[in-house]
Amino acid sequence: MKRLLYSVFIFLVMTQTVGADETDVTKQLLRNKVEAAISVLQKEDIDQQEKNKQIIEIVTPLFDFQLMAKLSLGRKYWPGLTQEERQRFTELFTRRLQESYLDKLRLYTDEKVVFKTSVKEKRKIKIPTELISKNNTISMLYKFHELTNSWLIYDIEVQGVSIISTYRSQFDHILSNGTIDDLLIKLEQPEQPKNK
Repeated sequence: MKRLLYSVFIFLVMTQTVGADETDVTKQLLRNKVEAAISVLQKEDIDQQEKNKQIIEIVTPLFDFQLMAKLSLGRKYWPGLTQEERQRFTELFTRRLQESYLDKLRLYTDEKVVFKTSVKEKRKIKIPTELISKNNTISMLYKFHELTNSWLIYDIEVQGVSIISTYRSQFDHILSNGTIDDLLIKLEQPEQPKNK
């Protein structure tokens, strides 16, 4: 009986350790990528277009754009798309997400980035961060899910607002009054800059 209890105890400790390792590795990966992207933004010897290109190359491997595209349409619309429509939508939505992420990063070149305690819940990891300047603090929550032995971002919350939920609401409005072609045409157009 003691041997059985000991075995169970060892198993639980090992399981928690593995979970902690995954969380720590994922957090360190995110830290490395974000710091590398901000470092590119601070370069003065390359133009903005080259900066954008380098940043996209740095951060793209962190994201599960395919899942994000699917989640942004949800069960209401995604199942009704043809394979070609799904592929086209995913391509356009990925580009829109990349532009949006670049836009947010450009706001923070001199701020301090703080990576807070990450949390693992089943097959998901949440990593809260704060972008701290003299006059403001912006909270961001990176949400990762497990996919074939790696962890990828499937959503980001900025000041408590989910990017995926925001897009889903926008897309629902368009699709409730139009078609997938209307949405694709909308996504092909550059996103209007928001007032900062």
